[in-house]
Amino acid sequence: MKPGAYCADAVAWAAENGIVLGYGNGNYGPDDSITREQMAAVLYRYAKFKGYDVSVGEETNILSYDDAQTIGEYAIPALQLACGAELIQGSGNKLMPKDGATRAQVAVILTRFCQNVEK
Repeated sequence: MKPGAYCADAVAWAAENGIVLGYGNGNYGPDDSITREQMAAVLYRYAKFKGYDVSVGEETNILSYDDAQTIGEYAIPALQLACGAELIQGSGNKLMPKDGATRAQVAVILTRFCQNVEK
């Protein structure tokens, strides 16, 4: 990320607190599209940081989705929370974890996060 970027302070705070991990070697992609599993992971880490109850997803069986094998290992507990708290619902029995999240999907997921997790 370029020094002085509009989001530098926010990314630095989120990195210091383990909410965003970047791509490695100190590289972040604040202007990159975010995948559904990346968004779930960021929200999961933020919820843990804030001390919110993330146990709602522990019993969620995400393996029942047809594309469960495509979920990144790092994102499994995050997608369990996202499904258990009804942040992400999937479509046609698929979670589409590697698909980019549209602006509308991000808005809905954030709204549901505030309603269902951030109580």
